[in-house]
Amino acid sequence: MIRIPIRRWHKWLRPKRLLLIGFGSIAAAITGLLLICYLMGPPPMTSKWSTTFYANDDTILGEHYGNTPKRWKSLEEVSPHLIHATILAEDKDFYNHHGFAWKRIFAAALKDLQAGAKVEGASTITQQYAKNLYLTNDKTWTRKLKEAIYTIRLEMFYSKDEILEGYLNSIYYGHGMYGIKAASDYYVDKDPASLTAAEAALLAGIPKGPSYYSPFQNKELANERQAYIYGLLQKEGYITEPETLPAVSLSTEQDRETIKRAGYFQDHITDELADVLKMNEDEISDAGYRVYTTMDPLLQQQLEHQVANTIPSTTDLQTGAVAMNPKTGAIAAMVGGTDYKASTYNRAISSKRMPGSAFKPFVYYTALKHGFTPTTKLQSEETTFDLPNGEVYAPGNYHGYYANEEITMEEAIAMSDNIYAVKTNMMVGAANVAADAKKLGIMSDLQAVPSLALGTSPVTVEEMSVAYSRIANGGKPVESYTIEKVVDQQGKTVYTHKQPKQKNRLDTKRLFVLTNLMTGIFDDTLSSYMRVTGATIKDQLSRPYAGKSGTTSSDSWMVGFSPNLVTAVWTGYDDNRSMDKVKELTYSKQIWAGFMEDAHKGQPVEAFQPPAGVRGVFIDPDSGLLSTPSCEKRRFTYFVKGTEPKQHCHADIDRDPLHPDEDAPARRKRWFDWLF
Repeated sequence: MIRIPIRRWHKWLRPKRLLLIGFGSIAAAITGLLLICYLMGPPPMTSKWSTTFYANDDTILGEHYGNTPKRWKSLEEVSPHLIHATILAEDKDFYNHHGFAWKRIFAAALKDLQAGAKVEGASTITQQYAKNLYLTNDKTWTRKLKEAIYTIRLEMFYSKDEILEGYLNSIYYGHGMYGIKAASDYYVDKDPASLTAAEAALLAGIPKGPSYYSPFQNKELANERQAYIYGLLQKEGYITEPETLPAVSLSTEQDRETIKRAGYFQDHITDELADVLKMNEDEISDAGYRVYTTMDPLLQQQLEHQVANTIPSTTDLQTGAVAMNPKTGAIAAMVGGTDYKASTYNRAISSKRMPGSAFKPFVYYTALKHGFTPTTKLQSEETTFDLPNGEVYAPGNYHGYYANEEITMEEAIAMSDNIYAVKTNMMVGAANVAADAKKLGIMSDLQAVPSLALGTSPVTVEEMSVAYSRIANGGKPVESYTIEKVVDQQGKTVYTHKQPKQKNRLDTKRLFVLTNLMTGIFDDTLSSYMRVTGATIKDQLSRPYAGKSGTTSSDSWMVGFSPNLVTAVWTGYDDNRSMDKVKELTYSKQIWAGFMEDAHKGQPVEAFQPPAGVRGVFIDPDSGLLSTPSCEKRRFTYFVKGTEPKQHCHADIDRDPLHPDEDAPARRKRWFDWLF
């Protein structure tokens, strides 16, 4: 064993040599740290970028920065008063140090030792920025070391102006506001470029303690700090304004509401974005994407306006509505409730409700495929159906009204005869109806039972808008969507919507015949033992529309379309309570009619264009035969070529003058003629 003489240890333990060793070690550590920082390269100036949503006219719909709206501002877009006030309040030597204010650090440490607790901070703007960007708020030594490393890297690779700009756009100003743009909007309802010295002093004082210095939480403390910073601006010669601090006009509570524009729509965009990019919402919100959407700002505003002006704010009644381009499936407008502030639950997407008679067009599409025509007649009378399982089913018509004779399919759709629909469903097979409904876009589970014809299987508003779109466009495959494309920070398109491929073949000719039948709900020519179901809104309509309403004890629907726009509207209560007031049952139709008219205002009137293979003829609605001048009524009706009637009605021929009602077709009792 080798032993070192004690005298040699004494040489190394001499104070001067220890000091030299100490300084050498520190210098080596600092050099090593700087080298490591250099080799690590420049850190990103922000680890979180706002994801921005654009409407279909390229205007900004909304921005997402985590859960907080955010807008980046360059230093040139920020008032000099705010820049000076921030530096004086947070780090007056910012432009002179290299990331650390050593004098402040030692002074703060001394005060902490004297007080026996941490009483004073000494973080520079660069250190605060590093902590905001990359770190948590824990007080461990590991976090402190990481903060130091990020601070060095920021100072090593970026200019002071770049660091200050990043700081101003990321610092927390309280009330969920990150960055000077959000703070300026929230507190004084102004753009950062136009801030006065007094306003700048107020805002610059908040980051030191947002919960203490917010004028909306502690006005006295906020005013004291504002006056202090305003005095610093005067002392340093940045302002020559009077010594008396000018009053600041704070934003009103209404100005400060942070409710999203088109909140239901934006929430759905976020969900769809997460799905197409296979990311979670947190990752999306700060990924810096530019998301170009299908939302039409004017249509969205018009739909929201119709809801607000139709459903009283004093009621708990809710709504869900979707407006869609039937040719593409692009959602142009969406409302998921009457008040996003009160409830963010999207009833247009997430809620399933019974569609009632709005489901009947799917039944009649199947019937047209199975040999029915618009003039196929079935008996409309009180009926009890014996089911294969031994049970009986006894549906009824609205208020118990029946024709008590045969009616045509055209009349059955227009007046929403339930007996005709259930008979048709049982004749063509409920399973076939369910299959065709799925081909049209209804993805919810459908029970293949007789009552399916009356819409007893719940569906979503979105599904109904897709299915009616496929009727409107002649069977072309469409799926609902809100995102056209997504562009990343580097300008690369990472996602583009593609139209779905044809999966299920649909009958274009019979879908057009169905569309023509669905225009009948607005045609009083088809009114008979009951009035057509669209009669209450037909006078509001200025162009051809096709549609169908639906009503259950707790649901009211109106779904319809023009050649270029499909709109589905549902109203009802979240708890499925009955709508006992007659007026409540009219809201869905009123919203639909008002919106469709607003949406088409100023546009040329377009008719539904028939495809090859169909033929239009004038029909006598009562007899279902070709119309002649002697018939009381007539309506232009489309048929698949070869299925149109061949006989003419003869209303005034062969009538026995002594017994006219015995030889002529039975005339129906038109109760609405007495009432109206």
